[in-house]
Amino acid sequence: MQQTISVWVRDPRIQKNDFWHAYIDYEICLHTDSVSFTKKISSVRRRYSEFVWLRQKLEANSLLMIELPQLPPKNPFFSLNNARQITERMKGLQRFLEQILQSPLLLSDSCLHLFLQSQLSVNKMEACAEGRTPFSVAQAVQRCGLRRFHSDEEEERLFSIQSRLFK
Repeated sequence: MQQTISVWVRDPRIQKNDFWHAYIDYEICLHTDSVSFTKKISSVRRRYSEFVWLRQKLEANSLLMIELPQLPPKNPFFSLNNARQITERMKGLQRFLEQILQSPLLLSDSCLHLFLQSQLSVNKMEACAEGRTPFSVAQAVQRCGLRRFHSDEEEERLFSIQSRLFK
């Protein structure tokens, strides 16, 4: 049986940290019938630096057994106002993910699943993948989408309760 994994990188949005600092994040949509994923449809937002983190983690976790695709290069002259640059980066990020998702070895990587199907920050993804959170990778993936309904503190409390129930 042929399994399908479809990924789209779309909807670039400018996010402002403060008056001087801004970045672009992109929506990553995943639709799949692959047994590698427990959640068959998901949508998260990620920024370029998180893609860089993912590539570094996949490279370390695969022990250089496979050659990973390159990310679009970091451009020191990247402009948040240049639609062509934003579109080119977005296409490059999509190509990167499409190639990553073709590797059975990488499909078993917890960092990849957290990146594609959780709302966790890089630090929390790393902690979760290393087993240093009160919730598992599967629980982090399943709770994706709750963020719009709960504050971070409320989510941590709910995870703590949920973790105790499933032990």
